[in-house]
Amino acid sequence: MTSTLFTPRQIGPIEIANRIVVSPMCQYSAVDGCPNEWHRIHLGTMARSGAGLVTVEATAPERRGRITHNCLGLYSDDCERAFADILSSVRAVSDVPLAIQIGHAGRKASSRRPWEGGGPLQPDEAPWETLSPSGIPLTENGPATRAMTEADIAEVIDAHVDAARRAARLGFEMLELHGGHGYLLSSFLSPLSNRREDAWGGSLENRMRFPLEVLRAIRAVWPQERALAIKYNGTDWADGGFVPEEAVMFARAVAEAGADMVTLSGGGVVLSSRPPVAPGYQLEAARRVRAEELGVTVGAVGMIYAPEFAEQIVSDGSSDTVALARAFLFNPRWAYHAATMLGAEAAYPPPYERAHPDKWPPALELLDAQRRRPSG
Repeated sequence: MTSTLFTPRQIGPIEIANRIVVSPMCQYSAVDGCPNEWHRIHLGTMARSGAGLVTVEATAPERRGRITHNCLGLYSDDCERAFADILSSVRAVSDVPLAIQIGHAGRKASSRRPWEGGGPLQPDEAPWETLSPSGIPLTENGPATRAMTEADIAEVIDAHVDAARRAARLGFEMLELHGGHGYLLSSFLSPLSNRREDAWGGSLENRMRFPLEVLRAIRAVWPQERALAIKYNGTDWADGGFVPEEAVMFARAVAEAGADMVTLSGGGVVLSSRPPVAPGYQLEAARRVRAEELGVTVGAVGMIYAPEFAEQIVSDGSSDTVALARAFLFNPRWAYHAATMLGAEAAYPPPYERAHPDKWPPALELLDAQRRRPSG
């Protein structure tokens, strides 16, 4: 069997060894935006996972853009130095291309960590003022959020540019802009959260303006020999929200603005949305965008964890890559195991070669048991 999942893929100017991407996964473990020993081990583990591309979690371009007190940032020299230290360790054990996701949380900032209950920070937990397109709180009785002024918009664009410059100095092969899940750029795209009546709201063209301005500003400083990507919602999964037809038009606009890759996700703009969570539930928008043949790599996400399903997605043309998150947290060797199950080749790191199924037959028994285990 020839596996498309384990063939190389060009993303703009860079090539990845296979179609498997480690998604950005918030660890909520930073101190004032700076990565630490947790990130050293986490990213090192992901870098040795066998994936073709590893993406660092959502990283805020300014302090008020963090989701929680413990989210990563790239807004200070201290942050940059800490990243440089962590990345030196990661690159010492792996040559996998590394991406960083730059994302501003907008009105979803100033929150507690998930294991602390989530939700907005309380008055005694050092909350901060959040930014949004129209000053509409995330929930009806939630904390206030400030509608951005023209000065705010310019300041946030500049913060993204500064973060991109820092990411370039750190040597990331790709930068992904986070435009989904109800965070700041996503909240400008969605009519559910963007009720502005100026040039930044109303029509789709106006709602796209702020994300596109951020993307263009980053493109102007991001090295041409490195890839630029954006992740955004293919649908808000809510009545009156951003829809797949708009996602296709936005894909066309970001391609013209210089993006090399788009990844389609969905939801998160309003907490009342109820997406039909199941394997492949986010695929429809990816299929529509890829059918447009815009010259960009198209990525798919959303409950993709079975190797055979991941193979089907890229082999039938639904997308060019698949991004996995919790599947890699559960099994950091997912890519190697997938290669065995699909009859593909994947080079194990030499210290781990003793566990290759060719050299350790019990591996096949374990993988067969995993394949036969009921999924529900």
